This record gives sequence, C-alpha cells and structure tokens, in this order.
Amino acid sequence: MNPKHPSESLTILTDLVLPSETNPLNNLFGGELLARMDRAASISARRHSRRIVVTASVNHVAFNRAISLGSVVTVEAKVSRSFKSSMEVFIDVWVEDRESGNRTKANEAIYTFVAVDDTGRPVEVPPIVPESELEILRFEAALRRKQLSLLLAGKIKPEEASELKALFIS
Repeated sequence: MNPKHPSESLTILTDLVLPSETNPLNNLFGGELLARMDRAASISARRHSRRIVVTASVNHVAFNRAISLGSVVTVEAKVSRSFKSSMEVFIDVWVEDRESGNRTKANEAIYTFVAVDDTGRPVEVPPIVPESELEILRFEAALRRKQLSLLLAGKIKPEEASELKALFIS
C-alpha cells in the first residue's frame, strides 16, 4: 500500500454561525462545533483511506475560545497518523475577524477513525509520511496518544508502552 502525505487528506469546511446554532449567550453550541469537526474529520479520514470510515473515539477536544453568532468558522482536518486500520485526525478550528479578515485559532480536537469494508469489518489503511515540522510533531505524538489509550483500556501492559516510557526514563 503506497504511503500518503497528510496534505492529501486536508479537509476545510467554512461556515457561518447562525442563531439556531447558539446558546443563550449567543455563542456556538459545543455540540454543534463537535458535529462540524466530526464531519470534517470523517471526510479527511475517507480521503486518506478511500474507504468507509467510522468514528472510533474523540480523544481530545479543547474549547479555548467562544465562537459568537455571525462568526465565520473554518474547520481544518488532516490525518496526522495512520495505524493498521485506524487513523488519527487532528482538527484545528479558526474564527475569522469580521473587519480585518485575520484568522485566530479558537479550538482544536483529535479524533480517531477506523476504515471498514461494506460489512463493517476493519480494513488496512495506507501509512502516512509527514512533511512539515508540525506534521512530524503531530505524527510522533500520535503514537504516544495511542499507547496511552491502549494502556488505560488495559489492552497493553505498561512495559509495552515504549513511547510513554521514553518520556519518563532517559
């Protein structure tokens, strides 16, 4: 299976925050943002794998800034690392200033997707070859996150978490 670059999975969704999507403070509902991120990440994972994909987990979400009514929101998703049948997708959320057009990072998230066949069975996905400095950092960190998740779920033993041990033992 030929390796792919993260840029090949880049998905950008831009939309406006409407009144029906806001809470009493006129900020975008967190659940609405999660849905937008899930859609973008799903498209990104599908572009990488060229298969049906299902959300396996939401590993991290940071709601760092409120997103107000009328804001232009851009969700950018890109596969940061692939494993046998799973893919970690890193999502950045940007808000555009109405007057200057400058973009500010508002939120981020990390989702995991699994590629499946028509019967729902996991299938192998292409490896990732990161290119930029940020892609390399996210690629390397993805293995630590996966090992931590497996360790917490009791699927690996602490001594098998080599990447995690390397953080604490020099």
